[in-house]
Amino acid sequence: MKKFLTTILVFLSFVLVSDASQISYDKSDFLPIYTVINDAAYDIRYYSSYNFTGNKIRGYNAPIAYMTKEGANALASAADNLRKQGYRLLIWDSYRPQKAVDNFVEWINNPNDAGDKSFYPNLRKSDLLKGQYIASKSGHTRGSTVDLTLIKKDGSFVDMGGTFDLFSEISHPDYKKLSRAQKKNRQILHDAMIKAGFNGIDSEWWHFTLENEPYPDTYFNFDIE
Repeated sequence: MKKFLTTILVFLSFVLVSDASQISYDKSDFLPIYTVINDAAYDIRYYSSYNFTGNKIRGYNAPIAYMTKEGANALASAADNLRKQGYRLLIWDSYRPQKAVDNFVEWINNPNDAGDKSFYPNLRKSDLLKGQYIASKSGHTRGSTVDLTLIKKDGSFVDMGGTFDLFSEISHPDYKKLSRAQKKNRQILHDAMIKAGFNGIDSEWWHFTLENEPYPDTYFNFDIE
């Protein structure tokens, strides 16, 4: 019996250590994107109430975009490529603390808070945890994912045929009902990001993750400040 209990305790200790290793507060390998890209623009939506929850999100204490050093340097390569084509980057989100993702899930599970319905016009709020809309674990929390779009060098709008965080098939990169110009603009962004080492996803034209991300199994939880 004593041997059995010892085995159980060792197993539980291993599980706890394994679980703990998945969450980190160490920001030593992160840097603000502005330190490697000096002409990017920022509209950090979760620092404000202009997002699908209608509220400022937990963990966003400053309108700053952080990434891992590897992610930020790869993004700088994409920015260099796009700059030669007459574009700059507009960043909506990058590193996202786990507490922010938890905030999203809490909001979804709160029946008394509809948030901003314009971001999910054809869905029930409860549907947002299904499919590829909102997940309880996000690639953003690993530090090498970014949400972004193109603007022109003078800061003017580039038409992508849909806005950030619109939970709709309109946001799918290959959505068919786009104008030729909108399709071209999405393709320009996509090609530059792929060339720089990022991968996109099927549900959001603005979302890219570094293919060789340095922390594929670690979720960070330090505040943005």
